[in-house]
Amino acid sequence: MAERPMRMDTNKGLPAMESHRDLHIWIIENLKMVPVPRRAYRNFFEEHCYIVLHVPQSLKATQGASKDLHYWVGKEASRDAEDAAGSFVQHLQEALGGATVQHREAQGHESACFLSYFRRGIIYRKGGLASGLSHVETNMYNIQRLLHIRGRKHVSAAEVELSWNSFNKGDIFLLDLGRMMIQWNGPKTSIAEKARGLALTRSLQDQERGGRAQIGVVDDEAKATDLMQIMEAVLGCRVGNLHATTPTKSINQLQKPSVRLYHVYEKGKDLVVQELATCPLTQDLLQKEDCYILDQGGFKIYVWQGCMSSLQEKKASFRRALGFIQAKGYPSYTNVEVVNDGTESAAFKQLFQSWSGEQGKNKNPRGIGKLLQVKLDVGKLHSQPELAAQLRMVDDGSGEVEVWCIQDLRRQPVDPKHCGQLCAGSCYLVLYTYWNMGHIQYLLYLWQGLQASAQEIKALSSNAEELDLLYHGALVHEHVTMGSEPPHFLAIFQGQLVVFQGSTAHSGKEQLTSATRLFHMRGTDNHNTWTEEVPARASSLNSSDIFLLVTTGFCYLWFGKGCSGDQREMARTVVTVISKENKEIVLEGQEPPHFWEALGGRAPYPSNKRLPVDMSGFQPRLFECSSQTGHLVLTEVVFFSQEDLDKYDVMLLDTWQEIFLWLGEAASQQKQEVVAWGQEYLRTHPAGRSLATPIVLVKQGHEPPTFTGWFLTWDPYKWTNNQSYEEVVEGSLGAVSAISEITAEINNFQMSRWPVSGRAGPLAQQALKGSEDSSENELALGPKADCGGASTSRSTSTSTSTSTSTSSYPSSPRCVSNGGLPREQLMHQAAEDLPEGVDPAHKEFYLSDSDFQDIFGKSKEEFYSMAKWRQQQQKKQLGFF
Repeated sequence: MAERPMRMDTNKGLPAMESHRDLHIWIIENLKMVPVPRRAYRNFFEEHCYIVLHVPQSLKATQGASKDLHYWVGKEASRDAEDAAGSFVQHLQEALGGATVQHREAQGHESACFLSYFRRGIIYRKGGLASGLSHVETNMYNIQRLLHIRGRKHVSAAEVELSWNSFNKGDIFLLDLGRMMIQWNGPKTSIAEKARGLALTRSLQDQERGGRAQIGVVDDEAKATDLMQIMEAVLGCRVGNLHATTPTKSINQLQKPSVRLYHVYEKGKDLVVQELATCPLTQDLLQKEDCYILDQGGFKIYVWQGCMSSLQEKKASFRRALGFIQAKGYPSYTNVEVVNDGTESAAFKQLFQSWSGEQGKNKNPRGIGKLLQVKLDVGKLHSQPELAAQLRMVDDGSGEVEVWCIQDLRRQPVDPKHCGQLCAGSCYLVLYTYWNMGHIQYLLYLWQGLQASAQEIKALSSNAEELDLLYHGALVHEHVTMGSEPPHFLAIFQGQLVVFQGSTAHSGKEQLTSATRLFHMRGTDNHNTWTEEVPARASSLNSSDIFLLVTTGFCYLWFGKGCSGDQREMARTVVTVISKENKEIVLEGQEPPHFWEALGGRAPYPSNKRLPVDMSGFQPRLFECSSQTGHLVLTEVVFFSQEDLDKYDVMLLDTWQEIFLWLGEAASQQKQEVVAWGQEYLRTHPAGRSLATPIVLVKQGHEPPTFTGWFLTWDPYKWTNNQSYEEVVEGSLGAVSAISEITAEINNFQMSRWPVSGRAGPLAQQALKGSEDSSENELALGPKADCGGASTSRSTSTSTSTSTSTSSYPSSPRCVSNGGLPREQLMHQAAEDLPEGVDPAHKEFYLSDSDFQDIFGKSKEEFYSMAKWRQQQQKKQLGFF
């Protein structure tokens, strides 16, 4: 017996929930919260509202872990249902505590967070519930519907009219006939879209048909005649051309930089909304006593609630947001997210220039804490990729290094003795080879000097491509701009990296041609020290660091007051790379007159202690990349895993300090286009990101630990058995015999075989639908009674089909005239002895109704509603098989 549905009483706190589950869904029925059976998750009725609570399992034991609470509004839902959902969400928010992010979702315009719960896609169902919860058979075969499948990374399927008029050239449609499911792929759909559509189809086959339904795929109508014959029997013959694709309204990156922050407060009886700032925003604008609205280009509205704001203000959050949307004239489906002080979402934080992890109290959801100041251990970096990702180090830099300089647009090898001496006016290729878990891996740095010409930068990329071909595409490309080198780049030069001004040849003697040169030295050990030539003037100095001043006849090593002993030790080893002359150590405040004369006189310079930038508040974010009308379109995947990386994808992983671009092996984009997407992402980011942020191009199967470490788990062997779309289709298709059987039924039960005027009778419909085959009942959501409309549509479309086609079996005049053939001509007869036009597989059908009732003990309607195997068993016993 099914468990009695639990309905929420707002006076009794939280509804009972299974603690081991991360997702909980309720439907609003008769203005009450009713739990949705887990098997029915991802199905949403258009006339209802739903509440969805997500509690990440990995954080369940973590105090202050952030939860996500959504209320979803169907496009046909009543205002009363929406108000009830909002009220329930507010009550749940109070019961769950402050560590909850609230969302308002509208059908067809859901947030990335909401869509990420349903990896195989969501299904919009027409109508609503007839009587709340009802017992239905889970493996229903007497079903007939057409699903319109859309979406890239987040797939949705909506029930549409069962007609060719619903089809278009650019989308995927699934004709679901119960025991037969036909996926029709529009001629303009991509392989990636086809593969994702097939994943949704297969999930329906598994979840709703117990894996027993047959799947057919129409990629080319001319080559899928059997499947098209079934489709035309149901939908009728197609008249005219297919419709063009209706473009989706995707938000491209150029629309995202528009961010405005508003202070919301009450003044007397009036609500005041005052604009405070536009991008780039800073965290200190948010005061704990107040509430704010953040408008991201009109496509998403955030409400931020300070921890010391009043309870009344918090309760009014959604109401204020909806009022703001209305006042601005934004669409009613605009997404709303309410965040609390200390539990902000990753998407909200990234709208600010920086975010302090201490001010935001929630833990990193991927378990990656603050940067640990540990000695680098190659074994730990390889066995703990999350540490490698955190430190941005694939190893300790002890691998092999080879350097080329771009000269005359070609790469020229650099003498190993001078490989750590780069010039700001040049570009370099730095190839690093290392071993990881028994496999050789490569990392190619494309280093770009700040004074390099556009022509040299272009030649840098083309030479990198040539080098990549020599290594059969195994190189991971990392684009590095001078001054923003990642820690591993510094480590491979063991503290000896020196960047000179200009673009002179690589000889230590030739470098020092100017009379006076000043070098800024930063770092405390072999893994983080680098030296850069800066303008030789006093304003370039900094009290936190060490500088080397080289003049004709003199060489000064200047120690700022804020430098540490480790900095001084490293400086003494690095200066020999720049000059072999004797160095005079000068302490800040004790400089000789000649020191200032060489710098052109005294001048103010920074003297405060330089504090490291706190990046601990940012969390990694994963996006699927695509292009629409020439501009980058991003689709975020929240709670991401390796499963979200598909061979047809280009994915962008933003870890804030680096941008990773993952290129699937079957992706059609070129490397240059993909890198340009990364640059556009930085250029249009609302937080005003640095364009010098390193961009790492990672190809499928060659992922470094600095990439894989951002995923909770990573299977290095996952790609070894990566099937193509064609192979998946081949493995998903139903048996040829089964499809042929259904096709034969279509041919045999055309309308011309029925002694009725102008339309197929109920028996023809049952024969085409197949039988119900289920012994399992479960509590599930039942649709409103639309069967009459569907049946009428079916009968009409069958009539249209048969009136323009000829059956391969001519009808029997006797069958038509008197309603049946004598039983002795059908029972125990071989196929060759049957009357002309009788289908050997369905001999029983040609009996008169009275003979059928007498022999089988039931009517034809009752017989054809039985399971297929029961039909076959009875036909064998009675001589009709």
